[in-house]
Amino acid sequence: MSDTFDAIIIGTGVIGSAIAFEMAKAGRKTLSIDRNTQAGHGSTAGSCAIVRMHYSTFDGTAFAWEGYHYWRDWADYLGLPAGAGLAKFREVGCLVMKTDANGHLVRHMENSAALSCPFEEWDAAKIMDRLPVYSLESYAPARRLDDPEFGKPNGGHLNGGVFWPNAGYVTDPALSAQNLADAARLHGAQFRMGAEVVEILQSGGKVKGVKLAGGEEIHAPVVINVAGPGSSTVNAMAGVLDDMTIQTRPLRQEVVHVPAPEGFDFEHNGTIVSDSDIACYCRPEHGNHILIGSEDPECDTHQWTDDDTRYDRNFSDQWTTQAMRYAQRVPSLGIPSKTRGVVDLYDASTDWIPIYDKSALGGFYMACGTSGNQYKNAPIAGKMMAALVEYCEAGNNHDSSPLKFTLPYIGRDIDVGFYSRKRPINQESSFSVLG
Repeated sequence: MSDTFDAIIIGTGVIGSAIAFEMAKAGRKTLSIDRNTQAGHGSTAGSCAIVRMHYSTFDGTAFAWEGYHYWRDWADYLGLPAGAGLAKFREVGCLVMKTDANGHLVRHMENSAALSCPFEEWDAAKIMDRLPVYSLESYAPARRLDDPEFGKPNGGHLNGGVFWPNAGYVTDPALSAQNLADAARLHGAQFRMGAEVVEILQSGGKVKGVKLAGGEEIHAPVVINVAGPGSSTVNAMAGVLDDMTIQTRPLRQEVVHVPAPEGFDFEHNGTIVSDSDIACYCRPEHGNHILIGSEDPECDTHQWTDDDTRYDRNFSDQWTTQAMRYAQRVPSLGIPSKTRGVVDLYDASTDWIPIYDKSALGGFYMACGTSGNQYKNAPIAGKMMAALVEYCEAGNNHDSSPLKFTLPYIGRDIDVGFYSRKRPINQESSFSVLG
């Protein structure tokens, strides 16, 4: 491939494909490169694909509330031909239990109210009416199975929660990335699959392209790192780590799939639930199953890996821990003898807030640290990254004068410096998958 491009995008997950779509729509000649053979077949495919609005930071809430609207209007946003197979967004709502750990959601409700993002406060009776298989005994703090206090109620009860009715999930996250890639192709974007970047080419303090494993060089004045769990490796190739306060690392995660309790149709009558009392979140899954993930309590050791291609893909005792924690909330839950679910990697940042930024190398940009809680924001992240590249390539210094970006649906301006690689660690973060 001897062509030169306006931009090379490394990664074709949901965010990388969204960036390709937005840049191609703006008239840029883009090439997306991925070592996988199909778009969305990296960590995007293992995503829980939850679209929620509750965040502990105002900026995070605004970004997520904006992002919801693209999933709601998915077909119109993409503009693909009639009959295209599209990922589906199921708007089932999200209930978040009020606990000491989340400050009883005072800040979350303030953020949503300021943005006119709908929410409802539910008391215990309302929760039990919606989820009659639940028990509201409190078990905090979360424990592991080998703790002698595991499974023992602490004597308290959950008294309520907050329900965000517009939340939901996408049924096929890999397909959503493929939808975005197809939409990008309609605007001239090119994709190179099954190709691995081994070097970031540069000269005179600026990027000039990439070299592939076979030795081929492809040139462009802009390279965008959206490599998911491989992002830290790509940043190291580019030599841009030294001025970054925020780093990213691949984090191994397990997600549990179990059948819903007999007699309750969780797939159609359940909802997404975030429950910091037992440190689990869940959502409905196809076939009347329940998907259960960890909210990263202190007792769960983070399983970092230095290699995003070689890691243990087998379930561990973490699977059983998560299933049994959720069984504290749903006493009639059956725990199958055969483990089912997903083992995959997150691209997690130091404070679990992503990096959407330029770098110390001219023309080299990054959309990193996004796994676990940024799937929902892919379309608006794509728009913002396209605007950031335009802003910086026009000669503006984003480090000293950060881009102000207008969120089109909700009409709010945000300071893109919030996502800077050089920011102080954000102490408002949950330091978990909750962001």
